[in-house]
Amino acid sequence: MKPKIYYLAIAFVITINLFSQNTYVFLGSYNRDKTAEAIQVYQLDTLSGKLTKFTSVKNIVNPSYLTVSPNGKYIYACTDTKTPNAGSISSFEFNPTAKTLTFLNSQRSGGENPVYVSVHKSGKWIANANYTEGSVSVFPILENGKIDSIAQNFQYMDGSVNKERQTRSHVHSSVFSPNCDYLFLPDLGADKIRCYAFNENQKKPLVETKNPFTKTDLEAGPRHFTFHPNQKWAYCIEEMAGQISVYSYDNGVLNKIQRIATHPDKIKDGFESSDIHISPDGKFLYATNRGKENNIAIFSIDENGLLKNIGYQSTLGKHPRVFAIDESGKFLVASNVQTGNVIVFKRNSKTGLLKKVGKEIKMQDVSCVQIKRI
Repeated sequence: MKPKIYYLAIAFVITINLFSQNTYVFLGSYNRDKTAEAIQVYQLDTLSGKLTKFTSVKNIVNPSYLTVSPNGKYIYACTDTKTPNAGSISSFEFNPTAKTLTFLNSQRSGGENPVYVSVHKSGKWIANANYTEGSVSVFPILENGKIDSIAQNFQYMDGSVNKERQTRSHVHSSVFSPNCDYLFLPDLGADKIRCYAFNENQKKPLVETKNPFTKTDLEAGPRHFTFHPNQKWAYCIEEMAGQISVYSYDNGVLNKIQRIATHPDKIKDGFESSDIHISPDGKFLYATNRGKENNIAIFSIDENGLLKNIGYQSTLGKHPRVFAIDESGKFLVASNVQTGNVIVFKRNSKTGLLKKVGKEIKMQDVSCVQIKRI
């Protein structure tokens, strides 16, 4: 039997490790001007929800969407978005000790208007979605965090029934499955959720499957996509229809089990549903509505993965494009593009409801927020 002092020492080491970790909030923007701060980093006080400015970077245009590497060392951004005949993916090194965010390199995104980038759990691959030209690109990541040249690029031409918005493919996100053995691509223009198997050990990791896509309802406009922590269910928010489709998930295959509105019954049209995330405990799902509503729809998740609406929370701004939930599940941070403000909400873990805390952060045309504990 080990002495009591042994267990006290272990507890002390664990406590020191916990307190040595810090939680950072990364904000992207449509800055449209290299002299303006394009990416800002804040430290999140995980007791009060207060945001404190930590560092920033300039000299990059429109880093509209960000993702953080699994080890927290690198930030990957969709850059030159909404820029005619342009589009790139850029890499930055984040050094908390030196309080720096340093540009490493950029690669052409393989299509105009990149809108989403995700990183493989190995940290060795990233995949990005290009909206305007409807394509996906996959890049290897070098050991120093820089982005290597494109390994694969697939472009799609098929559209759907809406003659104004669906004349061709518009891939709106690129989401790895929980085990990172599949890549899913919600395609707003084609009313499809495309899918590839992903073999991280091959030079060209995207592999066609027997089920290359799942059809959504017509004029759904699938946008963002997320998996439940138990890996059994997947959820897709549909921008044009203002709906969430719920799927059972097994080995790359989706089967729809529910479709539910993200908005109150009184809202009949003009939907601009945007982002979707699940609390770390798997009990609640959150989805943003832009346009007429500018709110977060809150849903409980039952034992079968089905959703029940339990309320709405104003984002206290206009056009909440992207939001994020911290790893502890205590806080939700929302970014409002048109009003240029960032709001921190504290989550009630029992009810799922949200309450604003701290002071809002101002950042012109803020378009994305990611949170990482490092």
